[in-house]
Amino acid sequence: MAAPFHTDFHGVEFTVFSALFVLVTVIGFGAARWRRAASLDHLDEWGLGGRGFGSFVAWFLIGGDIFTAYTFIAVPGAMYATGAVSGWFAVVFTSVVWPIVFVIMPRLWAVASRNGYVTPADFVRGRYGSRSLALAVAVTGIVATMPYIALQLVGMQAVLEAMGIGTSGDNPIVRDIPIVIAFAVLAAYTYRSGLRAPALIAFVKDILIYAVVLVAVIYIPHRLGGYGAVFDAAQAKFDTANAAAAAAGRPPKAAFVPAPSEFLAYATLALGSAMALFMYPHAITGVLSTRSQDVIRRNTAVLPLYSLLLAFLALLGFAAIASGVKTDNPRLVVPLLFDQQFPAWFTGVAFAAVAIGALVPAAIMSIAAANLFTRNIYVEFFRPDATPAQETSVSKTASLLVKVGALVFVLGMDTQNSINLQLLGGVWILQTFPAIVAGLWTRWPHRWALLGGWLVGMTYGTLEAYAQRSATARHFGSSLAEVPGLGRTAYIALTAFVLNVVVAVALTGLLRALRVPTGIDTTTATATATAGTTTPGAPVPADGGVGVPVQAPVEDAAERLTGPPA
Repeated sequence: MAAPFHTDFHGVEFTVFSALFVLVTVIGFGAARWRRAASLDHLDEWGLGGRGFGSFVAWFLIGGDIFTAYTFIAVPGAMYATGAVSGWFAVVFTSVVWPIVFVIMPRLWAVASRNGYVTPADFVRGRYGSRSLALAVAVTGIVATMPYIALQLVGMQAVLEAMGIGTSGDNPIVRDIPIVIAFAVLAAYTYRSGLRAPALIAFVKDILIYAVVLVAVIYIPHRLGGYGAVFDAAQAKFDTANAAAAAAGRPPKAAFVPAPSEFLAYATLALGSAMALFMYPHAITGVLSTRSQDVIRRNTAVLPLYSLLLAFLALLGFAAIASGVKTDNPRLVVPLLFDQQFPAWFTGVAFAAVAIGALVPAAIMSIAAANLFTRNIYVEFFRPDATPAQETSVSKTASLLVKVGALVFVLGMDTQNSINLQLLGGVWILQTFPAIVAGLWTRWPHRWALLGGWLVGMTYGTLEAYAQRSATARHFGSSLAEVPGLGRTAYIALTAFVLNVVVAVALTGLLRALRVPTGIDTTTATATATAGTTTPGAPVPADGGVGVPVQAPVEDAAERLTGPPA
């Protein structure tokens, strides 16, 4: 674990930071009155914002949901520490993900809208008629979200430390008080306003992020002699580090450009992360909060602008090398760079952008995890007769507990290599891909086979990740490991996913040959996309396929709950 970071208190930076933090707090509490509904005591309203966000709001919400404090802290930090394999792959996967979203998410939205589904586990429960499989998806979503929320805390910690907040002593309680206060405020306005709070705050977040990054990628390289000088400094550092490692008999640790031996690791990191990203409950929550399939499609056409922004942001890790930033803690790279290069008032703006970039996704993640607990654990197994108001009350309480759990997670674990917190969650969440995505087109996979594949993938992925060591961690030190039988290194999550699929396919063939009963499909969206027609209430096709209309209608909240009026 990295040694505690000590620096003097920066008054101007803290003043600007505090002013912007107060602004978003006011916005968060006021969001309950934005797009006001008759009542927020329903998960459609509290947890999905009324399912009515259009293209403009959705662009900020989904962008704020996906591009987080991880973007600001972990990606440039990884570029600074080890280069392209562990840093630049994030630019690739956030580009690859949008075609996947374009194909998958409109179909999921359509069936969820027709059936009143709030979570991906709701869909799995209805599609396969399996409480056990839905429970597996729900639990996976919750546990995978915890390190993702924790990653937001890491981002906030970094900027607080750089301003000298909570670094005056070695007492961990003193150091952690500011982050606890910040998350208490987040918990309060999320409890009150639900998804409307992060949706509205996302406007402020994205404006700040774009302003800070555009200034940074022009101003900082200009001061350092241009991007040529930045790249030369990064390559010189990595060459020196690798030469020292070779002289000591150790393998090289840094890569300015991935070597051929690293292509598989790089490619599997990018592909596996892209497949996993929109399996996260918070990403699906953002999608289900939109008002139509066309909103989703339009957003996937313009959201790659965030990927372009991320590419420039990642290069700030190289800029930190060129500027002479010295630290053994990658999560401090960007805060130290900004503190060194910018005037104090603008550094305060930049630090506020990072902190708000943590609040928005953390709020959405806690809501999504709470909805999973409420719908797929509490209601399914303990209170099937719960009213909508009771569901919402439980979800609000659960969202508080999720934040507390994430707080304990990050304060009790080594955060030196913060990027691996999110990648560990990716190992888990990718194992829900077969159940969710396959079910959008076919019911051929057997429910018990999908559960068996999930169990194998989760077990292998967790144990393999646990076994990875690094210079700063005895366990979970890397998201890469040697592929069994191949002798080459690849992303653990994708290896586990392949095992998952192989087991699911093999067991499906066996269980269908033995005529083991499949579950009952209760989904009702059966229109044929190719014909462009909608047939509400038609029986499920013999092959079990979920037909999805080209543009499913959006009913009002009462109709979604009680059915069409008589």
